[in-house]
Amino acid sequence: MEQELNGTYIILGGHVEVEKYRYLYFMVVFVVYILIICSNSTIVYLIWKHQDLHEPMYIFIAALLSNSVLLSNIIYPKLLIDFLSEKQIISYEACIVQYFMFYTLGCSEFLLLAAMAYDRYVSICKPLQYPTIMRKKTVIIVLALAWLLPACHLVGFAIISANQKLCSFTLKVIFCNNTIYKLFCVASKAISVFGAFILMNIVFFPVFFIIFTYTRILIICYHSSKEVRKKAAQTCLPHLLVLINYFVLITYDVITVRLESDFPKTTRLIMTLQLVLYNPLFNPMIYGLKMKDISKHLKTFFRQN
Repeated sequence: MEQELNGTYIILGGHVEVEKYRYLYFMVVFVVYILIICSNSTIVYLIWKHQDLHEPMYIFIAALLSNSVLLSNIIYPKLLIDFLSEKQIISYEACIVQYFMFYTLGCSEFLLLAAMAYDRYVSICKPLQYPTIMRKKTVIIVLALAWLLPACHLVGFAIISANQKLCSFTLKVIFCNNTIYKLFCVASKAISVFGAFILMNIVFFPVFFIIFTYTRILIICYHSSKEVRKKAAQTCLPHLLVLINYFVLITYDVITVRLESDFPKTTRLIMTLQLVLYNPLFNPMIYGLKMKDISKHLKTFFRQN
């Protein structure tokens, strides 16, 4: 098979008994995909439509949910096609593009969460300065950087990877992620160094920044009134839940490649799916239920429809 494909196509070998359960897989993933698109898009629409939600906090939430829609569109349509195909393959060029988009949007999520943490920090710890600091222009710049910085970092990474000589043509996953390095004939030091730089710059630094800001918020809230503590809990808890979940999954994604872990095929499939399932599916629920103003408009929206 590998010789037949002659290095142009990559076999996605992470599927488990796809011949036997292809229609079940297709229906389950299709339903999940529709739920992700509809739920995320609904909240983004509500934030766009209602003037009282045109605040930095809600704009960042809309950006985060839009990010989930984009990420899902990179992964799920190809998955659905693979379930109905005799061969689960992808061209190497398309694999590089999917890999680039997946990690660009994944890293953007950390930067958006960092922006949301800073917004909460200014709102709770410096309320009088909030309108001056979190101006419309500032929000636009932050959003642009959240998407452009990862793209600029990873485009060079993708170009280096695209020019590597391949000695293997099978990935043990269902979409192109970090395991693409296993295809290279020789491990590239440039890729390893560049990868560590990106990991520190786009993942660990935002996470440390988020931890720092929430620590400051907790200290301020400890010495504040019950009303301030309640406000902090309502707006900060959803962000922390999303951050912890996503950081754990990304850590898994990095560790499995670096440690050459030989996970059972089913376990690897489940863990890989969680990378593109949990946040896109549960973020709308977390923000729709936990954020009082969004929840209010959401209830009105469903009553009207």
